[in-house]
Amino acid sequence: MSQKAKSETPTKKFEMALHKENYILLAISFAIVVIGFILMMGGGSDDPEVFSEAIYGFQRITLAPVVVLFGFVFAIYAIMKKPSVDKKDTNL
Repeated sequence: MSQKAKSETPTKKFEMALHKENYILLAISFAIVVIGFILMMGGGSDDPEVFSEAIYGFQRITLAPVVVLFGFVFAIYAIMKKPSVDKKDTNL
């Protein structure tokens, strides 16, 4: 009787919350966000008494926030995307 009980219990397979494809897309979105923050950096003045107008440039005010926002939206897409079904995964 104990052998029958052992054979009937299904083996639990460890599964990740997301698939490999999702993690790759998340890494890409992280890189996009980092690039956006790098675009926001720089342009400091050597002399603290002198004000630099470079902080109001297109790169910092418009481009960098759009790149960061795109990175966050892409991260949401990466999490929500259904992975393509492999033939290996269909065997249950």
